[in-house]
Amino acid sequence: MRTLIKDVTVLTLDENNHILPAASLALEDSAILAVGAVPAEFAPDEIIDGHEMLALPAFFNAHTHAAMTLERGWAEDLPFDRWLNEKIWVAESALEEEDVYWGTALAAAEMLQAGIVGFADHYFWMEQSARLVAESGMKALLAWCHFGLGAEKEVGQATFADTIAFAARWNGAANGRIHTTMGPHSPYMDPPAVLARFAEEAHRLGVGAHFHLSESEEQQRNSLERYGQTPVAHVADLGLFDLPQPTVVAHCNVVTEADVALLAKKNVYVVHTPKTYQKLALPMPPLVELLQAGVQVALGTDGPASNSDLNLLEVMRLAGLYQKGRLADPEALPRMQLLRLATQLPAAALGFPESGVLAPGRPADLILLDTTAPHWIPRHDLAAGVVYTAHPSDVAYVWSDGQLLYRRGEFLTLDIDRIRWEAERRAFRMVGQPMSSLRAYQG
Repeated sequence: MRTLIKDVTVLTLDENNHILPAASLALEDSAILAVGAVPAEFAPDEIIDGHEMLALPAFFNAHTHAAMTLERGWAEDLPFDRWLNEKIWVAESALEEEDVYWGTALAAAEMLQAGIVGFADHYFWMEQSARLVAESGMKALLAWCHFGLGAEKEVGQATFADTIAFAARWNGAANGRIHTTMGPHSPYMDPPAVLARFAEEAHRLGVGAHFHLSESEEQQRNSLERYGQTPVAHVADLGLFDLPQPTVVAHCNVVTEADVALLAKKNVYVVHTPKTYQKLALPMPPLVELLQAGVQVALGTDGPASNSDLNLLEVMRLAGLYQKGRLADPEALPRMQLLRLATQLPAAALGFPESGVLAPGRPADLILLDTTAPHWIPRHDLAAGVVYTAHPSDVAYVWSDGQLLYRRGEFLTLDIDRIRWEAERRAFRMVGQPMSSLRAYQG
């Protein structure tokens, strides 16, 4: 498939932050063939008029629990412990395997509509998530969450061996669009022996790990009392920072200077999800200090049960505004840096390090934003427009590996009507609510 996008402004996100007005983009199969001038012999199968549109690298979501769309709005205005124990785990006790497929499908539609082509998912029954990714054309790093407390305490009674078999079976599937990784829940749930087994299996399979780390003062205090180490130092000693592929850790809300230095030294990707922290009143991680220390930080949404939506435009905005206010420094987290935290860094964390730049030879993972809405005018600074004014409704086109997945409100690989119906009826069933007001799916 050959696609020509003509007369478009290109925000390349290359090392020089080039913005090219009235340029052309040529896509051939899964890659970008040309940016700016297009070879005279290029014969496109499709031509798209990019006038008054902005092309930029697609977004990647570095940490989420996609199927938790089914619990969106179910656990509101509660402190973290009650949110988890009284609502989330109660609802998930009724989770069925196929629910994960439809909950992930709903998340995929929402992410595509917001310009996200790849996500790091950490949940249960991940065969269902992998099936959806393969069908949708998206990219993903998939981890089957495991608590390590015995099969009777796992969702679906999944065993450790089940999660390892999934990682082995699906790694590299869907023409390389699916990567898998080890999925311990966290050092406050998984016993040390289980975490060490995950590290061993990661080496055997040649993969990394994705888990929650150091989310609260209580977790740090308990780790010091139990192991004589912070959570960061504890998992490092168990080998989870020295794996064949990237280690991705969500949160790191509470870390010491020694923790930060260790995260930087080990090239760990720390995922920052500020909307969840604000909504659940959790400590805000020292984002700027992590970046200054050389830690690889990527932005993520977290799950829709805790942050309500899957919108990295909003996450960029919150991250920038909060840190500017915290430091009383309007120069903190400049707009180009925030864009990289939502594109290049999370793409690399997911194992797609070539994505995140619009240049010849790079993967054709890109979006077009329509800049004609009133909130874009005047268009003094297009990068600032993306970070501080753009809405998901501005996303007009989305490509993943050169395949067009979304076009002006139309999902090209997803049956959105059935997804909405299946997801909502399953969500109401999980929490024991009636669904008499819902119309039947007319598929």
